[in-house]
Amino acid sequence: MIRFVVVITLVALTAGLLTGALRRYAMARSLIDVPNARSSHTIPTPRGGGVAIVLSFLTAIVLLALQGGVGDLLAFAIVGAGALIALVGFIDDHRHIAARWRLLAHFVAAVWILAWFGGMPSFDWFGRSVQLGIWGPVLGAIYLVWLLNLYNFMDGIDGIASVEAITVCLGGALLYIVIGRADEAIVPLTLAAAVAGFLYWNFPPARIFMGDAGSGFLGIVLGILSLQATQASPALFWCWLILLGVFIVDATWTLLRRLCRGERVYEAHRSHAYQHASRYFGGHLPVTVAVCAINVLWLLPVALCVGTGLLDGVVGIVIAYAPLLLAAVVLRAGEREFQVG
Repeated sequence: MIRFVVVITLVALTAGLLTGALRRYAMARSLIDVPNARSSHTIPTPRGGGVAIVLSFLTAIVLLALQGGVGDLLAFAIVGAGALIALVGFIDDHRHIAARWRLLAHFVAAVWILAWFGGMPSFDWFGRSVQLGIWGPVLGAIYLVWLLNLYNFMDGIDGIASVEAITVCLGGALLYIVIGRADEAIVPLTLAAAVAGFLYWNFPPARIFMGDAGSGFLGIVLGILSLQATQASPALFWCWLILLGVFIVDATWTLLRRLCRGERVYEAHRSHAYQHASRYFGGHLPVTVAVCAINVLWLLPVALCVGTGLLDGVVGIVIAYAPLLLAAVVLRAGEREFQVG
């Protein structure tokens, strides 16, 4: 136990130091996000700091796998898919990559993951274990690619993507401990530590942004961890969807609204619920703190009820998502920027 505490402490410190170095690199290379009409920030800020999360976390996973602390299949899935997504994001942060090529890379990563997992794991449906059969790989790939992209969409204000990853990972780790699978908590705790080191620089007001390399990487790794949890216990799939509820509901509802208006969904915009909220409350900090509070005080208790069998997974999703959807509607997620007053 003491050794693992030392490991995650070193991961957090490494990520923090690397982020500082990447900030200097970004400023020297003029890798700066300059605010425009579709930005949620007002001050030019370096980007690409998410690479620190990638390097510190993947290094830790390799070392843990060599020592037997992480299974080989999980390690290969994380390192292979994570490195690919981070590389594509890193290139896109430096020079634009067409959306179709990014999407192709995303599906390649998803196929890689499902190959190491042996397909889409079974999940719990009102007490029954459900196998998706031939549809499993298709739906699994769509799920992973959507989670990856929605995480990119939701990384739009200071600290929000970092706080989401940390609280979701800590919640997932707690679920493992509660159901008696504490050994499985190693990977989410390690990822939380890596993101915490980056958050030191990204907390509002941010001194560096995550960039596509970091947000895409977090999205795909969180997808992998949700599948790992499903293998441990089919009910845990619903738990991870509940923990990710803020991002899933906001991004999905916003996408559907924009599709209905015939807009190009891959273009940058400021119509997510969290973006409207940041303008309404006059800053990023209140929204980022609110997301943290919702995750800890609302979504985590519901996920624990599902994980311990007190609630069915589908019922838990409905209970968890209902107020989030109401908030998205009230905040006019998916609508063009509106004026308050």
